[in-house]
Amino acid sequence: MAVDPFPFVSVSGTPFERGRQYGATVPSRIRRSIELYGDQLAKLGYDEADKSRLINEFAREIEAFGPHYLEEMRGIAAGAGVAFEDIVMINARTEVVAKARLEKNMPEDAELEDGCTGAVILPERSASGTLIHGQNWDWKAECAETAIVLRVVREDGPDILTFVEAGGLARCGMNAAGVCITANYLESERDFLQAGVPLAIIRRKVLEQGHFAFAVRAVATTPKACSNNMMISTVGGFAIDFECAPDEAFPLYPDNGLIVHANHWVSPVALGKLKDTGLTSVPESVYRDWRVRKLLDEAGEKLSAGDLKNAFFDDFLSPHAVCRPPRPSMSGNLSATVAMVIMDPAAGTMEVAPLPALNRNFTRYGMTGDPAPVALAAE
Repeated sequence: MAVDPFPFVSVSGTPFERGRQYGATVPSRIRRSIELYGDQLAKLGYDEADKSRLINEFAREIEAFGPHYLEEMRGIAAGAGVAFEDIVMINARTEVVAKARLEKNMPEDAELEDGCTGAVILPERSASGTLIHGQNWDWKAECAETAIVLRVVREDGPDILTFVEAGGLARCGMNAAGVCITANYLESERDFLQAGVPLAIIRRKVLEQGHFAFAVRAVATTPKACSNNMMISTVGGFAIDFECAPDEAFPLYPDNGLIVHANHWVSPVALGKLKDTGLTSVPESVYRDWRVRKLLDEAGEKLSAGDLKNAFFDDFLSPHAVCRPPRPSMSGNLSATVAMVIMDPAAGTMEVAPLPALNRNFTRYGMTGDPAPVALAAE
C-alpha cells in the first residue's frame, strides 16, 4: 500500500484556468478517482444513460448554487482529458453512490464505511495559544493513491488549501482568512427526501469565505440531500460543530476548550427529532470520539499539535479504532484511515500523513511555499 506523500497542486487564474492546471498536473490520480466511483456504479447495474441521469441531477444543483464550480470542473476535465460528467461524479460522489444504492434497494449493511474522527483545540487549551484543527479520514484504502493537497490562489477571495480526492474541489481544509473545515459522515431517515447541494461543494463554499460568519451560514443554511457533520473553526479562536440533517442544522459548542466528533449524532435536540441510521456502518463511532477526548484530557491542560496526533494515532480495539489499518469493511471493500490532517491556521500550514496506521511521516503544506517533510510525527 502506497505511503508516499500526497502530491501538491497549486493553481491560479480564472476558475476554468485553475481547473485546467489542476487536471493537467495529476491526470492519473483523477482517472483513478473516476475508476473507483464509476466501477461502483457499474457494479450496481448502472449503464451510461442511468449514470448520466443520476450525475446530472446533482450538476443542476451545483449550477444553481454557483456556476463557477462547474467551470472549474470543466477545466479539470479538459486538463486531465476526461469527461466533464466524471468530474461532477467525483464532486458529488457521496450523494451519487448513496442515491444509487437507494434506487437499487441495497440493504443498510451494504453501505460503505465513510468514517472520520475530527477535533478542534481552542486557544485556551493550546500550548501555543493558537487554535489547532484536525481529522482522521476513514474511507477506501485505495484513496491513498488518489488524494492530493490542492492550493487555490484566488483573485476574488482568500486563497485555499485543501486535502481532497483528485478531481474534487474541496474536502477538509483551511483558507488564508483562517477559516478551517472538517466533516464526518452521518445518516438519518431524512436522507434523500429532498434535492440539495453536494457536500463537497458546500465545503468549498466555506473555504471561499473571507469571514467566519459567512462560513457558518454556508454550513447551517444550505439545503443538502443527505446528512453530514461539519466542524468549522476560525483562527480568531472559536469553533462550532453542526450536525446537519438535509433540512436542519444542530449546533454543538466547545466543551472545556475542545470539540471532538465521530460518526454518530450527539445533539440531544437532533436525537429528539430524528433517527440515527448510520451505526450499522460505523458502530465503533460511539467510542472513537470518547477515546480522542479522553486522550486529550489526559495529556494535560495545555495541548500541542503532537498531542492531537497522538490521540488520532490511538489503536484502542484495533482494527475498529480511531486509527484504522487497512482491513476489509462490512461491504468487502478495503477500508482504512487514509490520512491524518492537522491544521494550524495561524501559521497557514497543514500537516498530512498518508495511511497513519502504517506510516507516521508527515508532510507540511502551506498557503505559501513548497511542501516539506516534518521532522517528527509527534512532539
